[in-house]
Amino acid sequence: MKMNWGTGLALAIAAFAVFILSFVYKTFTNDKYDHHLVSEEYYKDEVNFQQELDALTNAKKLNELVVLKNTGQGILITFPSDLSTKNIEGTIDFQRASDIKLDFNLPIKLTNNTLLIPTEKLAKGLYNVKINWKVDTTVYLFKDKYTY
Repeated sequence: MKMNWGTGLALAIAAFAVFILSFVYKTFTNDKYDHHLVSEEYYKDEVNFQQELDALTNAKKLNELVVLKNTGQGILITFPSDLSTKNIEGTIDFQRASDIKLDFNLPIKLTNNTLLIPTEKLAKGLYNVKINWKVDTTVYLFKDKYTY
């Protein structure tokens, strides 16, 4: 068989197509590359978008913002000191975009204006942090990307 530029070009295109298709096949069949939505209830979350915007606005109106800080024991979350800690109720959600198995949420239970997320619950990396809390009838929301 005689090799010319047309045959070489056809072989190169075929080899490239096989190369790309092998990656597509590996991505869809390997459990390591788990494909999932950030939220299983995407449409329900979308309906509540205006309440979320209002809660974000309420949090920005406070004298102090929520502060997250890495410590030796984990992540220390500091709530605004002008809020009454006995009236705060809500949840803290940590989501890892890279692995849904590392997602967790905790109820907010404060004795002072700080809350410690222990190291045992955390893995090194980037988290989407969402803190929903309510004081009396006012709802607040804090959202941030945070690296532990």
